[in-house]
Amino acid sequence: MFVSYLILTLLHVQTAVLARPGGESIGCDDYLGSDKVVDKCGVCGGDNTGCQVVSGVFKHALTSLGYHRVVEIPEGATKINITEMYKSNNYLALRSRSGRSIINGNWAIDRPGKYEGGGTMFTYKRPNEISSTAGESFLAEGPTNEILDVYMIHQQPNPGVHYEYVIMGTNAISPQVPPHRRPGEPFNGQMVTEGRSQEEGEEKGRNEEKEDLRGEAPEMFTSESAQTFPVRHPDRFSPHRPDNLVPPAPQPPRRSRDHNWKQLGTTECSTTCGKGSQYPIFRCVHRSTHEEAPESYCDSSMKPTPEEEPCNIFPCPAFWDIGEWSECSKTCGLGMQHRQVLCRQVYANRSLTVQPYRCQHLEKPETTSTCQLKICSEWQIRTDWTSCSVPCGVGQRTRDVKCVSNIGDVVDDEECNMKLRPNDIENCDMGPCAKSWFLTEWSERCSAECGAGVRTRSVVCMTNHVSSLPLEGCGNNRPAEATPCDNGPCTGKVEWFAGSWSQCSIECGSGTQQREVICVRKNADTFEVLDPSECSFLEKPPSQQSCHLKPCGAKWFSTEWSMCSKSCQSGFRVREVRCLSDDMTLSNLCDPQLKPEERESCNPQDCVPEVDENCKDKYYNCNVVVQARLCVYNYYKTACCASCTRVANRQTGFLGSR
Repeated sequence: MFVSYLILTLLHVQTAVLARPGGESIGCDDYLGSDKVVDKCGVCGGDNTGCQVVSGVFKHALTSLGYHRVVEIPEGATKINITEMYKSNNYLALRSRSGRSIINGNWAIDRPGKYEGGGTMFTYKRPNEISSTAGESFLAEGPTNEILDVYMIHQQPNPGVHYEYVIMGTNAISPQVPPHRRPGEPFNGQMVTEGRSQEEGEEKGRNEEKEDLRGEAPEMFTSESAQTFPVRHPDRFSPHRPDNLVPPAPQPPRRSRDHNWKQLGTTECSTTCGKGSQYPIFRCVHRSTHEEAPESYCDSSMKPTPEEEPCNIFPCPAFWDIGEWSECSKTCGLGMQHRQVLCRQVYANRSLTVQPYRCQHLEKPETTSTCQLKICSEWQIRTDWTSCSVPCGVGQRTRDVKCVSNIGDVVDDEECNMKLRPNDIENCDMGPCAKSWFLTEWSERCSAECGAGVRTRSVVCMTNHVSSLPLEGCGNNRPAEATPCDNGPCTGKVEWFAGSWSQCSIECGSGTQQREVICVRKNADTFEVLDPSECSFLEKPPSQQSCHLKPCGAKWFSTEWSMCSKSCQSGFRVREVRCLSDDMTLSNLCDPQLKPEERESCNPQDCVPEVDENCKDKYYNCNVVVQARLCVYNYYKTACCASCTRVANRQTGFLGSR
């Protein structure tokens, strides 16, 4: 096609040169008297060796839907033309070798127009007329600055894709053709078919130019019909007017009344149906024998003028005229597309729309169809629910929810429908926590100012309360209310020696006081501790008594901390805190600013993944299983264990035991 166009351009230039007055010609270099012309490579003054025209037709039968590579366009290519042989529901696509989509990439169909890529501008055409049979095309002037790949998005049988481009050689002359003379797009959309020689393409170009200059392309008569008078069949004459049948070398006139003009049949009808035209054929014949004679034997002024006559006036069979599919109703996922299907008939060289019943002998093509430009991103639940954060009461549990693209990659949540997002956290009720021990902090003071003493705290078991804490009940293991303390030895005299009362075990409410009572013997300046039996004759003073400094009022009580929710990677633990009055009933009089924390973080260290020696890939192409998102099936999860596990860990993080 490119060669044809260049020949046409050259012929036009030569015609303009020959028509120039004075015989002086202007070459392609714009110099008067120059004889330089443009060669097939578009080089002014070239010798047709500076380039290589690469062309062919991609006719492979394709079975699977999707992208299929058609041809590679090398770096430096010019005059690029990629065209479908005829209209189909397939689409052409173009992308760079680096992976950047230029036209119709990622299952998204672009509108016809101009697209920049590979260092040049591509014109993308998609004829949309109902009656058009032309297919899609990419056209570019070039040159390209990188390797490009042409693909077909296969949806129906391949009609064939013609490709053509020019590669300049190392000895090519730089193009010097002025812009108004530079070859452009292929002439009339015609293409040189695969396997055709350049000479045949050039000859076709010359014929097309002649037809273009005439404005029509009438059928050519043979040399036989122009020079002899064979026996003719009335129903097999050419449908054109017979005026061109005058012999090129007529004999001398021998007009006489022995010969006259006679109609011998008609030309063939111009159409087989739908109202065509034909003309009567008049011949010079002998009056008596009716044998045909040269036209010079008859009076040419008496020859009747052939008049057009209608023929085959019956209409052609009706047919379904199928329009172009509309754009898909959805940009991703399953949508609908429509097309117009009309019943038409051809009559008098016009295509008319008729009632559908006229096409009832034919199966009507579908007017609607499902379509899917690409698969939408969707929500995927990657893990099961975790165990509840508490062993009893109301806690929470979580799971991993991700937005995944049509190729299996995790993408931002905004790419999925947020209204359809599954919950990744919910409450869980593990039943009521029946009993729990509630403790105060240890007292700051020891019960004895010297010697052995105790520190105390309050312990209470709360019952019949539904809690959100992971408690297991009070049981028999009551926490200790006192713990030993020692502020150093004391000194005394021979007698029962009673130390000072310790401070009250609690600062408010009912508590106890302790004191040391020992049997001692007082020396001059020392005391000797004796066995208590030595003082048995003496009344032993009490060593413990109750105390009550003041009412406590409301005070904060809390339980022990629960187990951490996770053994690694930052979990949390909880406890229950309550405000209790002196009689150990719930109160709201505690100072909120002094309330102990009910939740804190725990186990911040990273998790260490468990290595399973039996988890291996059994096949070399397990990456395809991952890309196809088949790891959700047990068979592939086992056959490609390592790949599926690695992807799951990468996207969800290593999960330790809970």
